Amino acid sequence: MKLAMIGFGQAGGKILDKFIEYDQRTGSSIVRSAVAVNTAKADLMGLENVPQDSRVLIGQSRVKGHGVGADNELGAEIAEEDRDEIMGAIDSIPVHEIDAFLIIAGLGGGTGSGGAPVLAKHLKRIYTEPVYGLGILPGSDEGGIYTLNAARSFQTFVREVDNLLVFDNDAWRQAGESVEGGYDEINEEIVTRFGVLFGAGEIEQGGEVAESVVDSSEIINTLAGGGVTTIGYASETVSQETSGGLLSKFTSGGPEPQDAAATTNRITSLVRKAALGRLTLPCEIDGAERALLVSAGPPAFLNRKGIERGRKWLEEQTGSMEVRGGDYPIPSSGKVASVVMLSGVHEVPRIKELQQVAIEAQDNIEEIRAESEENLQELVEDDEDELESLF
Repeated sequence: MKLAMIGFGQAGGKILDKFIEYDQRTGSSIVRSAVAVNTAKADLMGLENVPQDSRVLIGQSRVKGHGVGADNELGAEIAEEDRDEIMGAIDSIPVHEIDAFLIIAGLGGGTGSGGAPVLAKHLKRIYTEPVYGLGILPGSDEGGIYTLNAARSFQTFVREVDNLLVFDNDAWRQAGESVEGGYDEINEEIVTRFGVLFGAGEIEQGGEVAESVVDSSEIINTLAGGGVTTIGYASETVSQETSGGLLSKFTSGGPEPQDAAATTNRITSLVRKAALGRLTLPCEIDGAERALLVSAGPPAFLNRKGIERGRKWLEEQTGSMEVRGGDYPIPSSGKVASVVMLSGVHEVPRIKELQQVAIEAQDNIEEIRAESEENLQELVEDDEDELESLF
């Protein structure tokens, strides 16, 4: 799948940068075009892989390149005001060569949280290609203002895109991690999952052809119903040794897949682990409207029967009749992986919790503001000896 990726804000720019690095490292070509948009000059300068002429600084007349300070209303206003600058960079994208747009943004900050939904609205108005969002939810320990931003941005963003793919930092941060180290690992997790998913169906000249091809149309059809999407991933390391032919074995201590039954069982097991393990957005998979599974790895470890069994199991678990599946042969890979995409999920406790906390935070902020005005009045006014103001 060929994507035009727009990283909006600090988190969006860093993840975009990581996607480009993934392309370079793996030899895939998922990122057909890249644009990074920000109100903070320092964040744009810190990117390593996004081309200089694809970095767009907006809001210079308002914030002088210093960012919006987690004010996503201001972020939205600036995105609207400087829309022509952003669209000018996007106009250079060869749209006939892409399958979709992907806008990446952290939903807890100011620039991406406010600007990403604005950009999505305009892209959908102008282009016929699907416009997807990749929204990153803040951790619950990041504070009330970030939770409030995320809840407001989420409910706006999900309405403006054709589908919102969500990654919840709260489910992935580990205790004792440094902030930078933690986010680097999280960004790697994001790129690994989406890299395998979007890379499926890519065939190099003379390369292996999948038994059951998953191409961009399968992904687009799975995302077509809109709503919220979560991604599951599971992998096992493999080693390939040649001795009078191909002798392959899983290094995890399991049996050597010398027959189809062992390979089938491994694939089915990985599909279950992917769906029931850590999803990018934890949720109940029962009730997901659509699903797609991709099994990737060396061709000797992939077979149609395992994928069909995994697909049937997903149908039973989700209750959906729209479950697609296929394989993605990667001869040079040292592992077998299964990616499960669940679209149109409804039972998401984290979103309900986020909205509840955000409502409380909003009420608290309004109370504090009102109380602050009263306190100021009491401080500067003296009923007995009233002073005249200078102007």
